[in-house]
Amino acid sequence: MPAKSQAQQKAAGAALSAKRGETSKSKLKGASKSMVKSMSEKELEELASTKRKGKPEHTSDDSDD
Repeated sequence: MPAKSQAQQKAAGAALSAKRGETSKSKLKGASKSMVKSMSEKELEELASTKRKGKPEHTSDDSDD
């Protein structure tokens, strides 16, 4: 599942880094904090590896399918 926005991709990257122990989980904020708890490392890798080109910085909440 590719990231829908640049913000989602960045949050997934931060969560993945914390899950791998590269950064402290206490430094996480917002979405990345919940992502690290609720998603597997593979799911985070898929979101974090999404290319940012052409993605909006943020998406509205009502655009979820």
